Amino acid sequence: MSLEGIFPIDKWDFNSQSILENLPADEFDKLLSQSTEKSYLKGEKVFKEAANADGIYYIKDGKVKKYKVDNFGKEQIIYVANPGELLGYHAILSGEPYPDSAAVLEEAVIAFIPKEVFLDVLDHSAVLAKRLLKTLSHEFAVLSNSISVFTQRPVRERLAITLLVLREKYKNKNAPDERVEINVSRDDIASMAGATRENVVRLLRDFKNEKLIEAKGRKIWVLDVKRLAAASNYV
Repeated sequence: MSLEGIFPIDKWDFNSQSILENLPADEFDKLLSQSTEKSYLKGEKVFKEAANADGIYYIKDGKVKKYKVDNFGKEQIIYVANPGELLGYHAILSGEPYPDSAAVLEEAVIAFIPKEVFLDVLDHSAVLAKRLLKTLSHEFAVLSNSISVFTQRPVRERLAITLLVLREKYKNKNAPDERVEINVSRDDIASMAGATRENVVRLLRDFKNEKLIEAKGRKIWVLDVKRLAAASNYV
């Protein structure tokens, strides 16, 4: 079931897949022909906050979480990236270290594109420059929305929003009517929702009792998208 008309997913999803989509063939080939590909195990770090930014990362397969760690060691997930998306370009564009960390949520294949190659293509590509500007503007709007909502909403509403966002992330775009299986740890869900693990477990139990979701182990299926969107109380 689509979220269109039910929940404004565009206000929550960075979706940087469009940056390289249908990029002129010579530019796309140049980026990837000089890249190095690596397979990552679940939980493995891709890059670490404050590390020197020496390139960008193109996700070919799997899912990657971007996150920050506070002074108490608590992790806050900022975003979950899908295949086709880029990571690390903010740091390259600003000329600063990586502003956050990235780690894979499941086994992944990721191509590393050196900084010099990315900047060279960017210097000669009007298409890539426009797309990056548009994406950065959208990401700023998404982050502003997230900060505003997550500092004011109760945990139940934040969790409902998190599940809707994750459902969109795990949806098979080629089979939109297929049942969506969310396979994320309770710790990661808590990190996304800005809540404790205990609160998330309790509220997931409530959602299950209300027939909003089905849960088995770490897997979750949203049974009633409309009612879960209503539970998010997001207008």
